Amino acid sequence: MAEPLGGIRRPRVVQGQRGPWNAFRRDLAESGSAVVYGRLDDWSADPGDPVRIGSLLGRENARYQGIANPLSRARFLASRLMLRQAAATAIETDPELVDLAYQHGGRPYVRGCDQIDISLSHTDEIIVVGVTSRGRIGVDVERADRRMAGTGSEAQGFTPYERDRLDPDDLDRRNDTLIRLWTLKEAYSKALGQGLRFRFTEFGFALDGPRAHLVQPNGAPVATGTAWSFGTFTLVDSRYVVSVAVHDSGFGGGADLSVGTALDAGLLDALLRTTAGLTDDSARSGW
Repeated sequence: MAEPLGGIRRPRVVQGQRGPWNAFRRDLAESGSAVVYGRLDDWSADPGDPVRIGSLLGRENARYQGIANPLSRARFLASRLMLRQAAATAIETDPELVDLAYQHGGRPYVRGCDQIDISLSHTDEIIVVGVTSRGRIGVDVERADRRMAGTGSEAQGFTPYERDRLDPDDLDRRNDTLIRLWTLKEAYSKALGQGLRFRFTEFGFALDGPRAHLVQPNGAPVATGTAWSFGTFTLVDSRYVVSVAVHDSGFGGGADLSVGTALDAGLLDALLRTTAGLTDDSARSGW
């Protein structure tokens, strides 16, 4: 899909902790937002070292240990390692010092570091992470061949306006449009902190080439000004579709995101070195 407008850059591939991260840093500095993706195998750690895994996951280690399915365990570990590394790279600290926490709906954030917002999505072998210093961000990834056309998803997840604009004759093209709309809805609702609790029939998108605009169920425009930007991309030989939603709060991104410049050293140590025994609501997270 074409490069969208509005400051959202194409996702950059990162092959493990070593990256490369230069393009991610550049995107974040220039546009205030950056998106990266990686393969599950590149971010898999050796599960045979519980001490190292515990150090890397911090308070999320208990949740990880409770996952029985091997593939689910591997995906949880890889996605959290990648999320921590992206956040650490953005704020110039070590990933072991990034204290991930979750809002009530499961939305992740970095405890004590409000200079960035983060979002996570994964499917099959692909993990996607978004970071912004502008306000809020949501990302979503789906397989491009996921079948939605001709199923109950059309009535349950899309507005009358969106359905009326689907190709009535070309089933593949119809499905491609539904996948794009679905990932845009997921990304937007994640940025709002709603996830799947936000009914997808209550809002929609008007597609105009690489652009996407938020609309009401009847197609009437939603007055968002320039606050929201949306973009959709295909990855890995067009096998996956990624959509990104970014909200600009209007306070500016700030060129220096280093955690050391934002917090008092003593407070920083207290926030980022919180013991793993403290509880949070990450167990409710499905993100």
